[in-house]
Amino acid sequence: MTRQAIIGKADQIPRGEGRKFRLGGVDIAVFRTQSGDVFATQSNCPHAGGPLADGLIGSASVICPLHERSFDLRTGACLSADCSGLRVYPVVLTAESGIMLEIDEEGATAPG
Repeated sequence: MTRQAIIGKADQIPRGEGRKFRLGGVDIAVFRTQSGDVFATQSNCPHAGGPLADGLIGSASVICPLHERSFDLRTGACLSADCSGLRVYPVVLTAESGIMLEIDEEGATAPG
């Protein structure tokens, strides 16, 4: 079973940056690109646990600040090395710019 939850507003995240949120006991990294697109993934890099919300954000990618693993924010796929992908969360922006995530009972969608 899935549920939806609003975790904050898009303007809480400056363009080109990420922020960490906690929802139902799960840490989630939410990113806002320079163009204003919003993406959400697991908060830590699967390689060595780096804080992805502190990573370098591209048009639809994030580079982990620890060891420079790069991930596609749309799919969670690792783009740079032999590393497992990220869990991704469907994001919808509400009419009031609220960030709504869809999560399953375990707190995430299928891994990317």
